[in-house]
Amino acid sequence: MISIAYVVIDKEEDLERAIKRFKRQVEKEGIIREWKKREFYEKPSTIKNRKKKAMQRKHQKRIRKMGGGNS
Repeated sequence: MISIAYVVIDKEEDLERAIKRFKRQVEKEGIIREWKKREFYEKPSTIKNRKKKAMQRKHQKRIRKMGGGNS
């Protein structure tokens, strides 16, 4: 789904304030993060490896949090 961020500006509203609201909305929707992720082609094997490493980090973090380390 394509999301388009927009801001409605009131007559009395300051332009800087509207720009701040727009930036917050773009950040909230993750548009910049998604753009950076899709900026360059990434091979399917690279995507798979990146996701696998992320899952391993998440799993290790969960183990450390539960106190299941070799202490």
